[in-house]
Amino acid sequence: MTQTTEYTAVFTGTTRKRLDEILTRYPTKRAALLAALWMVQEAHGWISDAAMAETAEVLDLTPSYVKGVVTFYTMYHQHPVGETFVQVCTTTPCDLCGAEGVVQALLEHTGCGELGATSPDGKFTVIEVECLGACGFATPVMMNEDFIEDVTPDKVPDLVKKYS
Repeated sequence: MTQTTEYTAVFTGTTRKRLDEILTRYPTKRAALLAALWMVQEAHGWISDAAMAETAEVLDLTPSYVKGVVTFYTMYHQHPVGETFVQVCTTTPCDLCGAEGVVQALLEHTGCGELGATSPDGKFTVIEVECLGACGFATPVMMNEDFIEDVTPDKVPDLVKKYS
């Protein structure tokens, strides 16, 4: 997916002041990279190549270094995502407890159709993740920053309604 509008810089005005305050907590600018990337994602919803270049510039890094970090961590979105970003744990313990059925129900009820796609109304993007660290509460799901335990396919319609 490509960006359709001009890129708007993130690190200006109050956001730049916030970054400068954050930088005082770290021994080097590079050490603040993850925090800076969160600020970009918070502002734009995802991290474009232009945002990576801006981040590299303000932290005195190379764009390729920043891209390496963004592509390593699954928590950073490299393309626009829906208003509600849904992560479903499909690691073996969760899969044994029905994670695949949860994934299919979410794809159906959100209208996403396939993993990584955004629903036609722009409200949801559903992905699988390797582990949410809650094997005793299978199947766990993250909906934006909300952690939800014991999700089953029959609970999905109410979850989707709640986040619509």
